[in-house]
Amino acid sequence: MEASQEQSFNQPGCTVHVIETEKYKTNTVIVKMRSRLDRETVTMRALLPHVLQSGTENAPSATAFRTALDELYGAHFFVDSAKKGDDHVLTFTIEVANEKYLHGASDLFDQALNVMSDVLFRPYLKEAVFPDSTVKQEKRSLQQRIRSIYDDKTRYASVKLVEEMYKEDPYALPAGGLLEQVEPISPQSLYHYYKKTLAEDTIDIFVIGNVDPQNAAAKIESYFPFEKRSKSLKPKNTSVQVEDIRVIHEKQDLNQGKLNIGCRTSIRYADPQFAALQVFNGVFGGFAHSKLFMNVREKESLAYYAASRLDSHKGFLMMLAGIDQKNYDKTVKIMKEQLNEVKEGNISDLEMDQTKALLKNQLKESADTARGMVELKYHNIAAGVDRPIDELIQAIDAVTKEETAAAAKTVVVDTVYFLSGKEEQG
Repeated sequence: MEASQEQSFNQPGCTVHVIETEKYKTNTVIVKMRSRLDRETVTMRALLPHVLQSGTENAPSATAFRTALDELYGAHFFVDSAKKGDDHVLTFTIEVANEKYLHGASDLFDQALNVMSDVLFRPYLKEAVFPDSTVKQEKRSLQQRIRSIYDDKTRYASVKLVEEMYKEDPYALPAGGLLEQVEPISPQSLYHYYKKTLAEDTIDIFVIGNVDPQNAAAKIESYFPFEKRSKSLKPKNTSVQVEDIRVIHEKQDLNQGKLNIGCRTSIRYADPQFAALQVFNGVFGGFAHSKLFMNVREKESLAYYAASRLDSHKGFLMMLAGIDQKNYDKTVKIMKEQLNEVKEGNISDLEMDQTKALLKNQLKESADTARGMVELKYHNIAAGVDRPIDELIQAIDAVTKEETAAAAKTVVVDTVYFLSGKEEQG
């Protein structure tokens, strides 16, 4: 991978990370605001970035805001909300052409910083709160996004499994918010919460591009006047002993059943065994050569898809398959058998080699884009660990079959969730 230099600067209320690289013809600025998942605020938090990008003092409507971006040689602006373990992360991104590569362009980086600063610090207000019409419009859009999950049964089953498995845990909350909480949000309550996030969130700002780190950091401090905060979020690790496997069967009008099996592992992103857990997931269900895909789908023809997914910040692993109801018992049996196969070390050299090659390619591909590089670095920040990408690649290369099996042995089945059609007999 092409080398890039990173420097970090502790500034009032935030940490600035400047990644100096000539790899891109753009400069990218990404602001990440992190807070604990909380039932009282999760929906306001999901709504907030969309209201903020709907208008600023200098561009008081969504149309005016997009025009301002177009005038910056077609700059791009994105917002997002996502879960990272027990945290709820808001992301604001602006990508702008680097003026070094354009004739006649100047101050594009400063102008982009000003746009981002306007979004965060100078939103368009009416009577000292967000405009009622904007809040109503964005609430409707949020309601549509939440309802769309119900229509996408694969996503719905994944969300329901997490809700059921983590009933008493904030991790059960979806980053996109709760439908029943959208309507009561008012311009006043949202504005009050906005001020709270500015004052209390743990904030990391990333600058990626062909920039001078000291100069870029000084500009960030000038454009982003965050207040000092009393504390920042620390990684939160909680372990739960699984006593009995819970089985939940839900029926709806649908053709293809959705089987999702939730598991817990004691290994987290910051742990030395993380690379082995990654290799385990790849061997087990992460790729098209994995045991779940080859045995459940290819060999037995039981499923339309079969895979596993891992959230290493929570220690959560999910097996998932699209199946016919009549294949439920056999599919659950084979999935558990394949987990035991890895636990017992029944892994071929080819499975190890293919998994390591694909994991390394994923990391390298992520590092090839500015946003991907930031996501990789933010994993470390959220987990409170310093593990450079090259070091993780080396760790993956060094994982043995025995270490992969040891990681598998930490994985315990917790909850089986099955969504099937009403006309089928259980």
